[in-house]
Amino acid sequence: MTQVTLETHNKIAAITSDFKGKDIISLDQFSAEDLQTLFAVTGKMKQLVLNHESSQLLAGYMVSLLFFEPSSRTFGSFASAVKRLGGQTLDIQNPEIVTSTSKGESFEDTIRVFEAYSDVIVLRHRTSGAAKQAAKAAQFVPVINAGDGTNEHPTQTLLDLYTLYEQFGRLDSLNGLLVGDAYNSRTIHSLIRGLSLFPNNTLYLLSPVQLRLTRGDFARLSTQGVKLIEISSEKDIPRECHFWYWTRVQQERFASPDEYHSAVQNSLIVTPHLLHDYAKQDMILMDPLPRVGTIDPAVDGDERAVYLKSQIRNGLYTRMALLALILGKV
Repeated sequence: MTQVTLETHNKIAAITSDFKGKDIISLDQFSAEDLQTLFAVTGKMKQLVLNHESSQLLAGYMVSLLFFEPSSRTFGSFASAVKRLGGQTLDIQNPEIVTSTSKGESFEDTIRVFEAYSDVIVLRHRTSGAAKQAAKAAQFVPVINAGDGTNEHPTQTLLDLYTLYEQFGRLDSLNGLLVGDAYNSRTIHSLIRGLSLFPNNTLYLLSPVQLRLTRGDFARLSTQGVKLIEISSEKDIPRECHFWYWTRVQQERFASPDEYHSAVQNSLIVTPHLLHDYAKQDMILMDPLPRVGTIDPAVDGDERAVYLKSQIRNGLYTRMALLALILGKV
Protein backbone atom coordinates (compact mmCIF):
# COMPACT_ATOMS: atom_id res chain seq x y z
CA MET A 1 0.00 0.00 0.00
CA THR A 2 1.37 3.37 -1.00
CA GLN A 3 1.21 5.87 1.82
CA VAL A 4 1.15 9.54 0.94
CA THR A 5 2.13 11.70 3.91
CA LEU A 6 2.69 15.42 4.20
CA GLU A 7 5.76 16.95 5.79
CA THR A 8 5.55 17.66 9.49
CA HIS A 9 4.29 21.08 10.48
CA ASN A 10 7.59 22.29 11.88
CA LYS A 11 9.28 21.87 8.50
CA ILE A 12 8.01 24.37 5.97
CA ALA A 13 8.67 23.04 2.49
CA ALA A 14 10.24 25.34 -0.02
CA ILE A 15 7.64 28.03 -0.57
CA THR A 16 7.16 28.71 -4.25
CA SER A 17 5.13 31.34 -6.05
CA ASP A 18 2.34 28.81 -6.72
CA PHE A 19 0.03 30.67 -4.32
CA LYS A 20 1.20 34.26 -4.63
CA GLY A 21 -1.35 36.43 -6.38
CA LYS A 22 -3.53 33.48 -7.35
CA ASP A 23 -7.30 33.27 -7.31
CA ILE A 24 -8.67 30.42 -5.18
CA ILE A 25 -11.77 29.24 -7.04
CA SER A 26 -11.86 25.44 -7.02
CA LEU A 27 -10.22 22.41 -5.43
CA ASP A 28 -9.37 21.34 -8.97
CA GLN A 29 -6.53 23.86 -9.03
CA PHE A 30 -4.67 22.25 -6.10
CA SER A 31 -2.07 19.50 -6.14
CA ALA A 32 -0.91 17.29 -3.28
CA GLU A 33 2.26 19.41 -3.18
CA ASP A 34 0.16 22.59 -2.79
CA LEU A 35 -1.51 21.06 0.24
CA GLN A 36 1.88 20.14 1.67
CA THR A 37 2.88 23.78 1.45
CA LEU A 38 -0.39 25.08 2.85
CA PHE A 39 -0.47 22.64 5.76
CA ALA A 40 3.08 23.45 6.77
CA VAL A 41 2.18 27.13 7.03
CA THR A 42 -1.13 26.29 8.71
CA GLY A 43 0.75 24.52 11.50
CA LYS A 44 2.78 27.68 12.10
CA MET A 45 -0.37 29.80 12.18
CA LYS A 46 -1.97 27.45 14.68
CA GLN A 47 0.98 27.82 17.03
CA LEU A 48 0.89 31.59 16.64
CA VAL A 49 -2.75 31.65 17.77
CA LEU A 50 -2.33 29.11 20.57
CA ASN A 51 0.65 31.05 21.92
CA HIS A 52 -1.27 34.36 21.70
CA GLU A 53 1.52 35.85 19.63
CA SER A 54 0.91 39.14 17.88
CA SER A 55 1.70 39.37 14.19
CA GLN A 56 1.98 42.21 11.69
CA LEU A 57 2.41 39.91 8.72
CA LEU A 58 -0.50 41.54 6.88
CA ALA A 59 -0.03 45.05 8.26
CA GLY A 60 -0.99 47.57 5.58
CA TYR A 61 -3.20 45.07 3.71
CA MET A 62 -6.97 45.39 3.25
CA VAL A 63 -9.21 42.40 2.52
CA SER A 64 -12.75 42.93 1.24
CA LEU A 65 -15.30 40.41 2.50
CA LEU A 66 -18.22 40.47 0.05
CA PHE A 67 -20.87 38.09 1.33
CA PHE A 68 -24.04 37.90 -0.75
CA GLU A 69 -25.23 35.02 1.46
CA PRO A 70 -25.35 34.74 5.27
CA SER A 71 -22.34 33.22 6.98
CA SER A 72 -21.06 32.74 10.52
CA ARG A 73 -17.95 30.57 10.33
CA THR A 74 -16.52 31.51 6.94
CA PHE A 75 -17.09 35.24 7.39
CA GLY A 76 -15.95 35.23 11.00
CA SER A 77 -12.85 33.13 10.44
CA PHE A 78 -11.69 35.19 7.46
CA ALA A 79 -12.20 38.42 9.40
CA SER A 80 -10.36 36.98 12.38
CA ALA A 81 -7.58 35.60 10.16
CA VAL A 82 -6.86 38.99 8.62
CA LYS A 83 -6.90 40.84 11.94
CA ARG A 84 -4.80 38.27 13.79
CA LEU A 85 -2.13 38.89 11.14
CA GLY A 86 -2.30 42.67 11.52
CA GLY A 87 -4.43 43.43 8.46
CA GLN A 88 -7.82 45.11 8.09
CA THR A 89 -11.11 44.08 6.53
CA LEU A 90 -13.79 45.89 4.57
CA ASP A 91 -16.90 44.00 5.66
CA ILE A 92 -19.84 44.00 3.26
CA GLN A 93 -22.70 41.66 4.09
CA ASN A 94 -25.81 41.67 1.89
CA PRO A 95 -24.11 43.75 -0.86
CA GLU A 96 -27.26 43.65 -2.96
CA ILE A 97 -28.91 45.83 -0.29
CA VAL A 98 -26.11 48.06 1.02
CA THR A 99 -24.11 48.71 -2.17
CA SER A 100 -24.93 50.20 -5.56
CA THR A 101 -26.00 46.74 -6.69
CA SER A 102 -29.38 47.81 -5.31
CA LYS A 103 -29.32 50.63 -7.89
CA GLY A 104 -28.71 48.27 -10.77
CA GLU A 105 -24.91 48.23 -10.79
CA SER A 106 -23.60 45.09 -12.47
CA PHE A 107 -21.91 42.36 -10.49
CA GLU A 108 -18.71 42.87 -12.46
CA ASP A 109 -18.63 46.59 -11.70
CA THR A 110 -19.20 45.92 -8.01
CA ILE A 111 -16.19 43.61 -8.02
CA ARG A 112 -14.07 46.21 -9.80
CA VAL A 113 -15.09 48.88 -7.26
CA PHE A 114 -13.99 46.83 -4.27
CA GLU A 115 -10.90 45.70 -6.12
CA ALA A 116 -9.83 49.35 -6.06
CA TYR A 117 -10.07 49.43 -2.26
CA SER A 118 -8.44 46.13 -1.31
CA ASP A 119 -5.63 43.66 -1.81
CA VAL A 120 -7.82 40.51 -1.80
CA ILE A 121 -11.54 39.94 -2.33
CA VAL A 122 -13.22 37.10 -0.43
CA LEU A 123 -16.56 36.37 -2.10
CA ARG A 124 -19.59 34.34 -1.11
CA HIS A 125 -22.47 34.23 -3.56
CA ARG A 126 -25.67 32.27 -4.06
CA THR A 127 -24.98 31.71 -7.76
CA SER A 128 -22.82 28.81 -8.91
CA GLY A 129 -19.92 30.14 -10.99
CA ALA A 130 -19.99 33.61 -9.40
CA ALA A 131 -16.46 33.22 -8.01
CA LYS A 132 -15.06 32.45 -11.44
CA GLN A 133 -17.00 35.40 -12.85
CA ALA A 134 -15.57 37.68 -10.15
CA ALA A 135 -12.03 36.47 -10.75
CA LYS A 136 -12.42 37.30 -14.43
CA ALA A 137 -13.70 40.79 -13.58
CA ALA A 138 -10.94 41.57 -11.07
CA GLN A 139 -7.80 42.53 -12.94
CA PHE A 140 -5.44 43.48 -10.12
CA VAL A 141 -6.24 41.51 -6.95
CA PRO A 142 -6.92 37.82 -6.25
CA VAL A 143 -10.40 36.49 -5.50
CA ILE A 144 -11.07 33.75 -2.95
CA ASN A 145 -14.20 31.65 -3.35
CA ALA A 146 -15.97 31.51 0.02
CA GLY A 147 -18.77 29.40 -1.43
CA ASP A 148 -20.63 29.89 -4.71
CA GLY A 149 -24.13 28.45 -4.82
CA THR A 150 -24.16 24.66 -4.97
CA ASN A 151 -20.83 24.58 -6.77
CA GLU A 152 -17.80 24.58 -4.42
CA HIS A 153 -16.46 25.81 -1.11
CA PRO A 154 -12.70 25.30 -1.46
CA THR A 155 -11.51 26.90 1.78
CA GLN A 156 -13.93 24.74 3.78
CA THR A 157 -12.38 21.68 2.20
CA LEU A 158 -8.87 22.90 2.96
CA LEU A 159 -9.73 23.04 6.66
CA ASP A 160 -11.51 19.69 6.44
CA LEU A 161 -8.48 18.06 4.82
CA TYR A 162 -6.21 19.60 7.44
CA THR A 163 -8.48 18.19 10.16
CA LEU A 164 -8.24 14.72 8.63
CA TYR A 165 -4.48 15.01 8.27
CA GLU A 166 -4.05 16.07 11.88
CA GLN A 167 -6.06 13.06 13.03
CA PHE A 168 -4.67 10.34 10.76
CA GLY A 169 -1.30 11.66 9.58
CA ARG A 170 -2.19 11.02 5.96
CA LEU A 171 -4.81 11.76 3.31
CA ASP A 172 -4.67 8.48 1.42
CA SER A 173 -6.27 5.08 2.10
CA LEU A 174 -9.17 6.61 4.02
CA ASN A 175 -12.77 5.44 4.15
CA GLY A 176 -15.29 8.21 4.66
CA LEU A 177 -19.06 8.52 5.00
CA LEU A 178 -20.66 11.65 3.47
CA VAL A 179 -24.25 12.15 4.57
CA GLY A 180 -27.01 14.62 3.77
CA ASP A 181 -27.61 16.96 0.87
CA ALA A 182 -25.10 15.71 -1.70
CA TYR A 183 -27.08 17.36 -4.50
CA ASN A 184 -26.75 20.92 -3.14
CA SER A 185 -23.77 20.66 -0.80
CA ARG A 186 -20.79 22.58 -2.15
CA THR A 187 -18.78 21.23 0.80
CA ILE A 188 -19.40 17.64 -0.30
CA HIS A 189 -18.53 18.49 -3.90
CA SER A 190 -15.24 20.10 -2.87
CA LEU A 191 -14.31 17.41 -0.35
CA ILE A 192 -14.65 14.71 -3.00
CA ARG A 193 -12.36 16.72 -5.26
CA GLY A 194 -9.83 17.20 -2.46
CA LEU A 195 -9.64 13.54 -1.50
CA SER A 196 -9.29 12.56 -5.15
CA LEU A 197 -5.77 14.01 -5.03
CA PHE A 198 -4.65 11.04 -2.95
CA PRO A 199 -4.80 7.32 -3.74
CA ASN A 200 -6.98 4.56 -2.33
CA ASN A 201 -9.71 6.72 -0.83
CA THR A 202 -13.28 5.38 -0.69
CA LEU A 203 -16.30 7.57 0.05
CA TYR A 204 -19.74 6.23 0.91
CA LEU A 205 -22.60 8.60 0.03
CA LEU A 206 -25.83 8.44 2.04
CA SER A 207 -28.58 10.85 0.96
CA PRO A 208 -32.32 10.90 0.43
CA VAL A 209 -33.02 9.83 -3.16
CA GLN A 210 -33.92 13.37 -4.26
CA LEU A 211 -30.69 14.75 -2.75
CA ARG A 212 -28.16 12.38 -4.29
CA LEU A 213 -25.46 13.64 -6.60
CA THR A 214 -26.68 14.13 -10.14
CA ARG A 215 -25.81 11.19 -12.35
CA GLY A 216 -23.49 13.48 -14.29
CA ASP A 217 -21.65 14.64 -11.16
CA PHE A 218 -21.41 11.08 -9.84
CA ALA A 219 -19.92 9.82 -13.11
CA ARG A 220 -17.52 12.76 -13.44
CA LEU A 221 -16.29 12.70 -9.85
CA SER A 222 -15.88 8.92 -9.98
CA THR A 223 -13.26 9.35 -12.70
CA GLN A 224 -11.09 11.70 -10.62
CA GLY A 225 -9.34 9.08 -8.53
CA VAL A 226 -11.66 8.47 -5.58
CA LYS A 227 -14.05 5.52 -5.27
CA LEU A 228 -17.67 6.58 -4.71
CA ILE A 229 -20.27 4.16 -3.38
CA GLU A 230 -23.89 5.17 -2.82
CA ILE A 231 -25.72 3.50 0.08
CA SER A 232 -29.40 3.60 1.01
CA SER A 233 -29.67 3.54 4.82
CA GLU A 234 -27.73 3.60 8.05
CA LYS A 235 -27.73 -0.20 7.97
CA ASP A 236 -25.31 0.02 5.03
CA ILE A 237 -22.75 2.19 6.87
CA PRO A 238 -19.40 0.33 6.83
CA ARG A 239 -17.91 -0.15 10.27
CA GLU A 240 -14.40 0.65 9.00
CA CYS A 241 -15.03 4.34 8.18
CA HIS A 242 -12.30 6.68 9.40
CA PHE A 243 -14.63 9.67 9.38
CA TRP A 244 -18.25 10.68 9.05
CA TYR A 245 -19.07 13.99 7.36
CA TRP A 246 -22.62 15.14 8.06
CA THR A 247 -24.32 17.96 6.11
CA ARG A 248 -27.67 19.65 6.51
CA VAL A 249 -30.52 19.69 4.03
CA GLN A 250 -30.21 23.22 2.64
CA GLN A 251 -33.59 24.91 2.93
CA GLU A 252 -32.44 27.94 0.93
CA ARG A 253 -31.91 25.76 -2.17
CA PHE A 254 -35.53 24.58 -2.38
CA ALA A 255 -38.28 26.21 -4.41
CA SER A 256 -40.93 25.74 -1.70
CA PRO A 257 -41.24 24.81 1.99
CA ASP A 258 -43.11 21.65 1.01
CA GLU A 259 -40.18 20.41 -1.08
CA TYR A 260 -37.79 21.13 1.77
CA HIS A 261 -39.87 19.36 4.42
CA SER A 262 -40.25 16.36 2.13
CA ALA A 263 -36.45 16.08 1.90
CA VAL A 264 -35.93 16.62 5.64
CA GLN A 265 -38.32 13.78 6.47
CA ASN A 266 -35.87 11.33 4.94
CA SER A 267 -32.70 12.78 6.46
CA LEU A 268 -30.64 11.05 9.12
CA ILE A 269 -29.53 12.50 12.47
CA VAL A 270 -26.42 11.40 14.34
CA THR A 271 -27.34 10.15 17.81
CA PRO A 272 -25.30 8.42 20.51
CA HIS A 273 -27.09 5.23 19.54
CA LEU A 274 -26.07 5.57 15.88
CA LEU A 275 -22.44 6.18 16.84
CA HIS A 276 -22.47 3.22 19.21
CA ASP A 277 -23.85 0.85 16.60
CA TYR A 278 -21.99 1.89 13.44
CA ALA A 279 -18.84 3.89 14.27
CA LYS A 280 -15.48 2.62 15.41
CA GLN A 281 -13.75 4.19 18.37
CA ASP A 282 -10.91 5.92 16.53
CA MET A 283 -13.02 7.62 13.85
CA ILE A 284 -13.99 11.30 13.85
CA LEU A 285 -17.36 12.96 13.28
CA MET A 286 -17.31 16.14 11.19
CA ASP A 287 -19.93 18.71 10.18
CA PRO A 288 -19.25 21.91 8.20
CA LEU A 289 -22.13 23.54 10.17
CA PRO A 290 -24.57 25.10 10.77
CA ARG A 291 -26.02 22.15 12.62
CA VAL A 292 -29.61 21.99 11.42
CA GLY A 293 -31.13 18.54 11.73
CA THR A 294 -27.76 16.80 11.49
CA ILE A 295 -26.31 15.94 14.92
CA ASP A 296 -28.01 15.47 18.29
CA PRO A 297 -26.37 17.80 20.87
CA ALA A 298 -26.06 14.73 23.08
CA VAL A 299 -23.20 13.69 20.80
CA ASP A 300 -21.16 16.85 21.48
CA GLY A 301 -19.38 15.35 24.46
CA ASP A 302 -18.17 12.31 22.50
CA GLU A 303 -14.40 12.51 21.95
CA ARG A 304 -14.94 11.63 18.29
CA ALA A 305 -17.05 14.76 17.69
CA VAL A 306 -14.65 17.39 16.30
CA TYR A 307 -17.02 19.83 14.55
CA LEU A 308 -17.09 22.34 17.45
CA LYS A 309 -13.52 21.59 18.51
CA SER A 310 -10.64 21.15 16.10
CA GLN A 311 -12.59 21.37 12.82
CA ILE A 312 -14.01 24.84 13.38
CA ARG A 313 -10.71 26.17 14.77
CA ASN A 314 -8.79 24.79 11.82
CA GLY A 315 -10.83 27.12 9.63
CA LEU A 316 -9.05 30.07 11.22
CA TYR A 317 -5.57 28.58 10.89
CA THR A 318 -5.92 27.46 7.26
CA ARG A 319 -7.39 30.80 6.17
CA MET A 320 -4.57 32.67 7.90
CA ALA A 321 -2.08 30.50 6.01
CA LEU A 322 -3.89 30.90 2.71
CA LEU A 323 -4.00 34.69 2.94
CA ALA A 324 -0.33 34.89 3.89
CA LEU A 325 0.62 32.68 0.94
CA ILE A 326 -1.56 34.53 -1.58
CA LEU A 327 -0.14 37.88 -0.51
CA GLY A 328 3.42 36.53 -0.69
CA LYS A 329 4.18 37.09 3.01
CA VAL A 330 5.63 33.64 3.70
